[in-house]
Amino acid sequence: MVIGFIGAGSMAAAMARGWRDSSDSHRLVFCDAGSGRAETLAGDLGGEAVGSIEALVERAELVVLAVKPAALEQVAPELVGARLVLSVLGATSLGRLREKLGDTPVIRLMANLGVAARAGVICHSGAEVPAPRLSEPALDALAEIATLFAISEEQLDAATAVTACSPAYFARLAGALVDAATGLGIEPQLAARLVGLTAHGSGELLLDRPAAALALAVASPGGSTEAGLAALDAAGFDVAIAAAVEASIERMGQ
Repeated sequence: MVIGFIGAGSMAAAMARGWRDSSDSHRLVFCDAGSGRAETLAGDLGGEAVGSIEALVERAELVVLAVKPAALEQVAPELVGARLVLSVLGATSLGRLREKLGDTPVIRLMANLGVAARAGVICHSGAEVPAPRLSEPALDALAEIATLFAISEEQLDAATAVTACSPAYFARLAGALVDAATGLGIEPQLAARLVGLTAHGSGELLLDRPAAALALAVASPGGSTEAGLAALDAAGFDVAIAAAVEASIERMGQ
């Protein structure tokens, strides 16, 4: 499949890396507004950079729209004729996308950076509108790099706050654990490896058991983990996470 990317920021790069590693049959084509990042990304991933959106649309079977939301007005007229557009634009509704893209089929989705490792989460809305001959191959391609969830558009912002934003929160937690470990004398690279592998294993466990049950299983009564959890509670850990999610949702609405 020829997959085109309009925009070459973090999400476009992550999706492209996932597809590059998932199949030798995908060909990746990139275009940006002249920043040079499309050419750099194409070079890194063995893809091709083209000089215009029109040239990209002519070639791509699937177009990933990954520009800043404010640029939609500018690029929309150049997307006429695209077979199918996957929009990863934040805070840009299907209604606005359809208004600007006209008859061009579009699916709105929110992904997280795990797609780069083919372990992402993608929530999508609007896939029922394009003809199945268009949407089904697109969803199959997305399933190569993520677990997919079809949800109502009204839930997309909340899902974004939980899935697309949270890798940064997990990273901050991991970074704090690494800092604590190095403060106790563990070499930084070893500390990062220990924390990363522990996070990976914990994530696997969380797929089939509630978070509270996992915490309970680790925290023996009166033990060191229970003491650590009490310290987190005293520092307002849960309150801080809830505030982060609320702040993310509030910003999306602005």
